[in-house]
Amino acid sequence: MSDTADQDVDQAEQGEQGAEPTTEEERLLARRKRRLGANRNAERTLAHLGFLGTLRERLAFLQEAAELYDLDETSDMYGGGIVETLEKRVAELLGKEAAAFFPTGTMAQQVALRCWAGRTGNPTVALHPLAHPEVHEGDAFSQVSGLRPVHVTSEPRQPTAAEVRDFPEPFGTLMLELPLRDAGFLLPSWEELSAVVEAARERDAVVHFDGARLWESASHFGRPLDEIADLADSVYVSFYKSLEGLGGAALVGPKSLIDEAKTWRHRYGGMVFQQFPTVLTALAGLDRELPRLPEYVAHARVVAAALREGFAAAGVPWMRVHPEQPHTNELQVWLPYDPDAVAEAAIRQAEETKTALFSNPWDAKGPGLAFTEVYVRAAALEWTAEDVKTAVADFVVLLKEEAGR
Repeated sequence: MSDTADQDVDQAEQGEQGAEPTTEEERLLARRKRRLGANRNAERTLAHLGFLGTLRERLAFLQEAAELYDLDETSDMYGGGIVETLEKRVAELLGKEAAAFFPTGTMAQQVALRCWAGRTGNPTVALHPLAHPEVHEGDAFSQVSGLRPVHVTSEPRQPTAAEVRDFPEPFGTLMLELPLRDAGFLLPSWEELSAVVEAARERDAVVHFDGARLWESASHFGRPLDEIADLADSVYVSFYKSLEGLGGAALVGPKSLIDEAKTWRHRYGGMVFQQFPTVLTALAGLDRELPRLPEYVAHARVVAAALREGFAAAGVPWMRVHPEQPHTNELQVWLPYDPDAVAEAAIRQAEETKTALFSNPWDAKGPGLAFTEVYVRAAALEWTAEDVKTAVADFVVLLKEEAGR
């Protein structure tokens, strides 16, 4: 499921109102429009995703964020002022010498790995084929940054220490996505992660964490963020995926690396004139959302168990919550139905009952098999396990109607 699935411009709104879709692309765009509208109007949902809100809602959120900060300070220019405040705070949170703010995570990671390639003398990056750069970045590693990706394993899980240690060719950097989103937001155990890092060190490789969702991974590891980040030479974190910021990312690591990264940030076009709106919301996310993430993770496990029980009680012959006990506050749900039928049932439930159990798109996992991602955020805390089971029962009624058409 691509990160761009919910970031595309809603082209369906550009066509004639009420016009029937004539192509597959138009059909999918029209469905997306319905899905977003239904979820926006739903009275109950497991996650209100700010980035899918209206412009008015996003501006209101920015105003709320601004109330947490001294607005009499001079505005930022090319990375100064409030940007430096955010950088310092993130570096302290993750226990690193320095941090650099970037407009996107794609840029932050390319710059980090390019810098490490220069220092190690090896442009080969070992990573998982389901990692973000391999799936969602248009081959930017090779096409833009001159890096060469190699795959430690093709299994839909985190790599093992043995696979890293025994990989048949040298690499300069091992990149680990924590959690591995496209495999089901999977994390290794603390012991497994420590062993993988040690295996890379034995090969004289540096270690970089793609920590876009590292913030919510601390609960699974049972360690503070700085202890987790201490395993890696550099770490990237996102401000919008979990913290509800308007965008932005940070790269943390040794001061010498970050100083070099800021030079490359300029060369890559990331030296934005003013970024205070995005930075204000990032600071707000650190204040408001970061402390609540452990609560979301704990409740995700309640939701996961209730989903399994609800589908079993509703007579669905087979389903899967993956992982069975979520590692973070996000998980996958698999159902043995055509994706079109499941997607239509999910939208109808939101439209007809004002309850949005499944807010994200449904994609094919195989013939007659569909999957979606479920996010558990603040809105989900109002749901009991019985609420989830009731919503599942209502959903299955609609699903069977759609499957029978």
